[in-house]
Amino acid sequence: MPDTAQSALSVGQLSARSGVAVTALHFYESKGLIYSTRSAGNQRRYPRETLRRVAVIKMAQRLGIPLATIHAALQTLPVGRAPSVKDWQRLSEQWRQDLTRRIDKLMVLRDQLDGCIGCGCMSLQSCPLRNCDDQLGEQGPGPQLLEPGAEHDD
Repeated sequence: MPDTAQSALSVGQLSARSGVAVTALHFYESKGLIYSTRSAGNQRRYPRETLRRVAVIKMAQRLGIPLATIHAALQTLPVGRAPSVKDWQRLSEQWRQDLTRRIDKLMVLRDQLDGCIGCGCMSLQSCPLRNCDDQLGEQGPGPQLLEPGAEHDD
């Protein structure tokens, strides 16, 4: 088993291996998403498992998951030891339903964006056929054919 002090990564090494800027790593640490210890020379040292945490953070951000949600999920992981497969399974279960909803919405957007979506713009030839006189506007604001009955507070 490798010595943890030997296998710990400097901020530069973590940045190079993860593809995330040093400034972003410092930001993640300031937000409690990752943690480090300090060397005898007061330099940050990150456990190798931080690479996985950073990869999860990076991908979650790309998917539009807010940092507060990422933080809450990462708080379920142990500190001081590498998360086990069960730890990661527990975290992924928290996101499974949300990610499934996001995937479903993206598929609807992909499949319907080139036609009338019931937003009231009436700019496409199909709009008068699918949304005559913007009748869908009576059902509420937003694109009614993309998100029927959804509350729009954006």
